[in-house]
Amino acid sequence: MFKKIDHLGIAVEDLAAAVDLYRDTLGLDYAGEETVAEQKVKTAFFPLGESSIELLEPTDPDSPVGKFIAKKGPGIHHIALRVEDVAKAIETLLTQGVRMIDTVPREGAHGAKIAFIHPKSTPGILVEICQRRDD
Repeated sequence: MFKKIDHLGIAVEDLAAAVDLYRDTLGLDYAGEETVAEQKVKTAFFPLGESSIELLEPTDPDSPVGKFIAKKGPGIHHIALRVEDVAKAIETLLTQGVRMIDTVPREGAHGAKIAFIHPKSTPGILVEICQRRDD
C-alpha cells in the first residue's frame, strides 16, 4: 500500500527564517511556498531525493499546526507516506482497526489528496497518507 516516504513535515514559527536556514545555510533546493487555506498553514518545500521536507507555519494559532507549536514547540510534526489511492488506503486502514483523523480525503499542498492517521494508532507519531496528482 505504501510506496515511499513522501515528505517530513516540520512545524516552524517563522517560515521566512526557516526557509533561509534550509535554503541558504543547509544548501537545499527550494521549491517555493504555498498557502493551504483548509489547513491554515503556509508551506515551503525542499525536494530531497525521492522525498522532501515540508516546512509548516500556522496562519492561525487555532490551526492544528498552531496548536502543535503551542503545546510542543517547533519540530517534526508528521511523516507523510505516499499511496497510490488515498481513499482506498483509508478504507484498508479502517478495516484493519486503525484510527483515522480523516475518514475521507482532503486537499493538501500541491493539490495532493491527504488523510491523517491518528497518533493513538501509531505510538505518538502523526502519519499523513498522501496521493499526488502525478501518480
